[in-house]
Amino acid sequence: MRTLFRFPLSVVRFLIAALSAAALSAQAPSTVDSQTFLQQQLGPPPALKSADAQRVRDLVAQMTLKEKVGQMTQLEIGMVADGRDGDLRINPAKLRKAIVDYGVGAVLNVKDLALSPAKWHELVGAIQDAASQTRLKIPVIYGLDTIHGANYVMGATLFPQPLGMAATWNPQLMLETSRIAAAETRAADVAWNFSPVLDIGRQPLWPRLYETFGEDPYLATVMGAATVRGYQGTDPSKPTAVAATLKHYVGYSFPTSGHDRTPALIPEITMREYFLPTFAAGVKAGALSVMVNSGEVNGIPGHVNKYLLTDVLRGELGFDGVIDSDWEDIRKLVNIHHAAATEKEATRLAVLAGIDMSMVPSDYSFSDLLVQLVNERAVPTSRIDDAVTRILTMKARLGLFDDARGGSRAGTQIGSAASRAKALEAARESIVLLKNADGVLPLARTARLLVTGPTADSQPSLNNGWTLTWQGDRDAAYPKDRPTVRGAIAARAANVTYVPGAAYDKELDVAAAAAAARQADVVVLCLGEKSYAETPGNIDDLALPDAQLRLARAILAAGKPVVLVLVEGRPRIIQPIADAAKAIVLGLNPGLEGGTAIADVLFGDVNPGGKLPMTYPRASNALLTYDHKAFEEQDTSFGLTAFRPQFEFGFGLSYTTFAYSGLEVTPPSPQFGQPVGVSVTVKNTGGRAGTEVVQLFVADRVASVTPAVKRLKRFQKVMLAPGESRTLEFRLTRSDLSFIGPSRAPSAGGYNGGPLKPIAEPGAFGILVGGLQKDVTIR
Repeated sequence: MRTLFRFPLSVVRFLIAALSAAALSAQAPSTVDSQTFLQQQLGPPPALKSADAQRVRDLVAQMTLKEKVGQMTQLEIGMVADGRDGDLRINPAKLRKAIVDYGVGAVLNVKDLALSPAKWHELVGAIQDAASQTRLKIPVIYGLDTIHGANYVMGATLFPQPLGMAATWNPQLMLETSRIAAAETRAADVAWNFSPVLDIGRQPLWPRLYETFGEDPYLATVMGAATVRGYQGTDPSKPTAVAATLKHYVGYSFPTSGHDRTPALIPEITMREYFLPTFAAGVKAGALSVMVNSGEVNGIPGHVNKYLLTDVLRGELGFDGVIDSDWEDIRKLVNIHHAAATEKEATRLAVLAGIDMSMVPSDYSFSDLLVQLVNERAVPTSRIDDAVTRILTMKARLGLFDDARGGSRAGTQIGSAASRAKALEAARESIVLLKNADGVLPLARTARLLVTGPTADSQPSLNNGWTLTWQGDRDAAYPKDRPTVRGAIAARAANVTYVPGAAYDKELDVAAAAAAARQADVVVLCLGEKSYAETPGNIDDLALPDAQLRLARAILAAGKPVVLVLVEGRPRIIQPIADAAKAIVLGLNPGLEGGTAIADVLFGDVNPGGKLPMTYPRASNALLTYDHKAFEEQDTSFGLTAFRPQFEFGFGLSYTTFAYSGLEVTPPSPQFGQPVGVSVTVKNTGGRAGTEVVQLFVADRVASVTPAVKRLKRFQKVMLAPGESRTLEFRLTRSDLSFIGPSRAPSAGGYNGGPLKPIAEPGAFGILVGGLQKDVTIR
């Protein structure tokens, strides 16, 4: 018997908005190409108003040393409040000590659980009221990690994690979702966002991979610039904008061990080719702050690496905003890195290296020690003035001097139906169809379905860390009106059985699941990861836990078609079961609307168009990226093939098909330095409308620094109706054909040294688009 439901008005509004968005999406024109979009996002924030600049100068001139050092100090909320979760309460004595006695410039974080907007207004309001009672009335800036939406504001709109957003290959959508995230964060009177993560995700073991935009510097550059512009807009002082923070500068994401906050070994040529470009673009997009790498690169901890912080970031990249430490990382120079004998010495080294603000965050040691160091002339006053000027300038750019609580008065509706519809759109576009043998998908609504596996009924798996709590693992805190994969499937099909089968790393009822599989027409097997963030997510092996593999084998042995749904934040190895599965669908933490989005794809309500933003490895120790060197790919002496991933970077299937033709390069023999035009035609040769991401790669055939087999240089996402074709045009410039190398060309004797910089050399290049290739010689 069918049950009729009466839906709340909010749900009705969301459904109307979602259906409208889906209809619009199906008819939407293509976006501009990636490079045109990128250029539109670059450009500094508006010049600081002369009155604000004068105010900053006047304040710095009036401030005592203790007040200046206070502005450089960032404390966690527990230093001014008592309690936990939603029961946080301002402690007047603590508040006075922090804001009045020490003049603290910044506060951050929650105590475990996301807070309601009203609670945020209460807490931040009390902090700003205390600041208004100080001698100079300098507002405090509050900071949070808004990673995939305002994830520490109850009721906020949550989107796919950044790696999932990268799978959309849709920078316009990244811009729009970032605007929503900024507005809902600022609505809580929080003006500083510790995002985006611009670390390049080239180490798949790393537990923060899902916070990145994947392995490719160009894709991450475009998506990262969109995020910065979405957060800050063209005027960060608006009450719907927040300060963006480029993190974690630089090399944090490439630890040798794969573990969080552990050493990385990155030659400078690799650093400049792969790890610096995203940060350079973020600076050009006008980001107001940078957070520093908690680990170390080549034996030098990020927080004392003056070369990278001052010479490169300030000098070469031209960054003039605030450089913030990460959690307790100055103290960790003593007890973790052993780079300083005392915390006082660590403080001196970090400030002189370029740190402007210290996330202490749970005591006043930084303030006390830095005052001592200045009085002892171990740190010059000029360095303090420089840091404080940058901090006050950021506050002025955000409009905090004019109205420190403007966000709560802006009228932003947190978690509106329109915002949720945008989150659903993003989740749908993020889903990647990796395999569809024998047309097993879309599923028939009349089929007898078994749903099983540890990620089938888990909102924490769909969202991952930085969701309501740091680890994202408090299932009871998630909203009850957002279906899991199981719930969304059950809402669409008439005959659905659910058997858990296994937890993340523990068998539950494998035999029962296998028995149910034998009675089903199709099995939807949901595997993957539980939620995690940072160090608690460390693993030593990308293989799925044994319990999940045993469940998978038992299900496959039942002999029914299996649709493998992967819900994860990094590519877990599926080689033992991939060939036997009829279909494979990947959800890279698609967020609160992820269950709905996955079901939409499974039943064909949405035609999948996501593409991998990383290489999906076949084996745990075969972790080459797509842009590896030619001699890593095969050894012709022995016929060994080293690069054979499960799925390649940029791969993703659709329920329709596309054909490429007419690849042309103009002029056919370009002169060195002359722009190169590339055109190609793509046609929808299938029976339903679909989106295709047209990806343009360049292969440098011979170079003085051994070239990658190919590098992504342009992309564009297009929607095509059945039978429709479109010719796309791209323009490559000298910089697209360059690479990082020595400034002095190699002589007959070989490498000739010199500083590293972008260089371009005439020669043969391959232009690769959609399986087509054109060779061109640049003379």
